[in-house]
Amino acid sequence: MKDIDNLAINTIRFLSVDQVERAKSGHPGMPLGASHIVYLIFDRFLKFNPKNPKWFNRDRFVLSAGHASAMLYSTLFLFGYDLTLEDLKNFRQLGSKTPGHPESWLTPGVEATTGPLGQGLGNAVGMALAERFLSAKFNREGFPVVDHKTIVLCSDGDLMEGISYEACALAGHWKLNKLLVIWDNNRISIDGPTDLAWSENVLKRFEAFGWDVFEVEEGYDLDLLEKTIQKALSSDKPAFVSVRTHIGYGSPLQDTAKVHGAPLGPEKALETKRRFNWPEEEFYVPEEVLQYTRRHVQRGEELEKEWKELFKRYKEAYPQLAQDLERAIEGDWPLDWYEDLEEFKEAVATRKASGVVINAIAKKIPTFFGGSADLSESNNTIIKGEKDFSADLPTGRNIHFGVREHAMGSILNGMAYHGGILPYGGTFLVFSDYMRAPIRLASMSGLQVIYVFTHDSIGLGEDGPTHQPVEQLPSLRLIPNLTVIRPADANEVKVAWKVALKRKSGPTAIILTRQSVPVLDRNIYPSEENLERGAYILYQTDTNLDVILIASGSEVHPTLEAGRILEEKGIKVRVVNFPSVELFEEQPDSYKQEVLPPAVKRRVVVEASAGSCWFKYLGDEGFTISMETFGKSAPGKVLFEHFGFSPQNIADKVIKRWFL
Repeated sequence: MKDIDNLAINTIRFLSVDQVERAKSGHPGMPLGASHIVYLIFDRFLKFNPKNPKWFNRDRFVLSAGHASAMLYSTLFLFGYDLTLEDLKNFRQLGSKTPGHPESWLTPGVEATTGPLGQGLGNAVGMALAERFLSAKFNREGFPVVDHKTIVLCSDGDLMEGISYEACALAGHWKLNKLLVIWDNNRISIDGPTDLAWSENVLKRFEAFGWDVFEVEEGYDLDLLEKTIQKALSSDKPAFVSVRTHIGYGSPLQDTAKVHGAPLGPEKALETKRRFNWPEEEFYVPEEVLQYTRRHVQRGEELEKEWKELFKRYKEAYPQLAQDLERAIEGDWPLDWYEDLEEFKEAVATRKASGVVINAIAKKIPTFFGGSADLSESNNTIIKGEKDFSADLPTGRNIHFGVREHAMGSILNGMAYHGGILPYGGTFLVFSDYMRAPIRLASMSGLQVIYVFTHDSIGLGEDGPTHQPVEQLPSLRLIPNLTVIRPADANEVKVAWKVALKRKSGPTAIILTRQSVPVLDRNIYPSEENLERGAYILYQTDTNLDVILIASGSEVHPTLEAGRILEEKGIKVRVVNFPSVELFEEQPDSYKQEVLPPAVKRRVVVEASAGSCWFKYLGDEGFTISMETFGKSAPGKVLFEHFGFSPQNIADKVIKRWFL
């Protein structure tokens, strides 16, 4: 180890300690124990440009153990990213660029929003998957325009989480050889020693996944660690390096859980600095360290310049490929597929209509890339005429995630973080619960990910209550920045997908039926384009209204019939099709009041899911016809009748409530 290495590593350690002490909260244990690893990665192995953190062909570093954020911020500051000492001093404070856990949209150089353990691992698999697909699709001999590594630093806790098994098994199966995971093996978690709850042989596990496995028992031997990482990066498989470290290294609390998630305290922080012969001054940065680490600024600019020159020559040699790649990097997704689609005229399950749309999009967007968690035929997510993605065929566009919803969600996020890919993934709506954490993080991070959630209600029928979603639809609507769309017919499915492609600031969940639903005759009813406004007046008998019926998805059709029954009894009815709460909330108040006039207090929502999310629109006098229990095993039509979603029952409830 060179003297400058030791000096730089200790700078990262104590900038991190000082951040935690200043904030009076945070996690000093991992920065003290693992700063040498992150320093070595950035100094020796990472290709990056601090002045352009989003340079497309950079290597990606993911801190899956996001609780060590202070360590990452210290490193980014030293290596020339747009962070200042003042930013470090504002660690965990309101409005700062240095929050408690890394946030991808906020801090330059942060590749993924991490902290919920295991998510960074899954994201990294998605990044490596995106690199493999794009490099296979676009690179040509002499033109490696997509060519980079993904390196992860993970903790014991990351590897305990089930998602690590799911995602890393897929990485091994796909032989993602540009993926390197380094394990900070300190054997301590929040509750104490990891052997309280963990005794498996992690190295054997990764060998079984099909990874190359390396072990560095002398974890602070920087030369040995560097040689091991170099060897790991030359593997033709994904590589896993276990590095034996000590949490809170060098502090009075070394190797204890007490140093994981709480400040050392002023006295112990000073004692730790003295043990390392470090100045007691807060936020001390030796000038020679800055001079050494900031050399990467010029080096990064040179690397990007070289790549741009390569891309310029590539563009001359392969203009169409270059244009496609540039559009993909920009996320410039064409919409001309929409006009090419024929109008649906026959009753069809909306999941099947979605399959038609997916195939239309795939013809126009070469990096539209996704699949399903072992339900591709049921979800209708297959791109016809395209091969399955595999280790041997990385240009295949159909991903088989296996029965791994959680990993699928996190991998989709990684693909979106990477860029150049428009990712989608499908499963049954009820199993969205298995992937709730990555859905939430996609929403938080503003990732353009598209979820295809089928079998959306009791209408799926005989599989019974284990597979019939009741609470999932309203619970998804509770996630900020997730747009949930439940089309009423096949033509609205087309518009839902158009919305999903136009919406670049967050994910979209398209909610689809298993059973066939009628196609609304748009010569009679307003255009399906109105879906883009979230809700619209589908039918009404008179402007002087007695009652408003509100419905979404398949329930729109019995609600329309109920409206006609009420009309025959002299009741003046409006039927509102309400496919998306989120899109409706984006509309001006004038439009909202036009659709739902405040003066009309009698309102009913008809939806085969839990009804609590609708009370905002019902007011004090309205009620829901909804699912407030689990379903049952029976044919879908029987269940809709049994649970009160027939036109006659809807009409009877309205009459009984207000018109007897």
